[in-house]
Amino acid sequence: MSLRIHRFAIFCLIAVGIGSAAKAQPKPWPIRAVIVTTFEIGNDTGDTPGEFQLWVEREHLTEVIDFPGGVHPLRTNAGHTVLGMVSGTTLVNATASMITLGLDPRFDLTRAYFLINGIAGVDPNRGSIGSAAWASFVVGDVVREIDPREAPADWPYGMFPVGATAPNPATVPSAPWTRSNLYVLNPKLAAWAFEQTRNLKLGDDPAVAAFRAGYAGFPNAQRPPFVLMGDTFASDYFWHGKILNQFAEDWVKLYTGGKGTFVMTEMEDSGFMNALERLDRMHRVDLQRVMVLRTGSNYSAERPGHTAVESLTAPYVGRNIALESAWLCGSTALHWILSHWDKTAAQVPGD
Repeated sequence: MSLRIHRFAIFCLIAVGIGSAAKAQPKPWPIRAVIVTTFEIGNDTGDTPGEFQLWVEREHLTEVIDFPGGVHPLRTNAGHTVLGMVSGTTLVNATASMITLGLDPRFDLTRAYFLINGIAGVDPNRGSIGSAAWASFVVGDVVREIDPREAPADWPYGMFPVGATAPNPATVPSAPWTRSNLYVLNPKLAAWAFEQTRNLKLGDDPAVAAFRAGYAGFPNAQRPPFVLMGDTFASDYFWHGKILNQFAEDWVKLYTGGKGTFVMTEMEDSGFMNALERLDRMHRVDLQRVMVLRTGSNYSAERPGHTAVESLTAPYVGRNIALESAWLCGSTALHWILSHWDKTAAQVPGD
């Protein structure tokens, strides 16, 4: 065999190998919506629901997909246009799961709308158990902290920003960690989602109504569930009580320059948003298509006449109605987006 023929044979073998590899790599599914939840209880269907189950059952996410880098299998609908994920709770799981999903070559997420959807603690100054809040801002908890028993007597709490010397300064100090405490969502999309859902009649429960009545002096906490605009404060601390609730209100105002309002406390959203910002820079997702919807399963501070410890450790009465509100509000917005895909594929609602 001449050298020329030998080289040609090698070239053919390489070409065949490349062609086979190309055929073996399926085309990514063009996902239109990603439903992001944080936990499930037991099975995905047919038992006590966590955040994922109502979405699986009612949106017909019947196909189970292995997700080796995650904490729970993914699910999709028959058309492979809607994807559901359970991230795991806390910031570290939220960040890792979202990055893993965003880099998965099986999915094209460049035009997907992300709905971060879960239950949370609701500020009794702003909302009630079962209420649903669409966020314009997600705020994180990178903070300096000392035990309040060692703080000056005039301090309201022992936490303050990195770079500051006391709680609740007039402006955010310049510090390398500041950026991880503020994530700005698409304000037009958030306002649009609120308008789509503001008049929904959210479910209620007699036990929850009786519990609400104990929040004398907190008119919003005593209201039946309703839809509002309000921002989320993400922390790996499962904090509670009127003092830390004041801290959260002050902290969100500080980091949003007075534009945001603390409504929901949770343990994942800044992790999700950090991952999505990085994926947006990699052109894997579109950050302008991200929505955050949290619903109140409990209050973030105690009732008058009760202690913070009692309030934190007592069984929560509002999980089920919060799950129902999360699905009803979230699905109302997503169904509109998906049913108008001829427009929303290219143009984000509200623009």
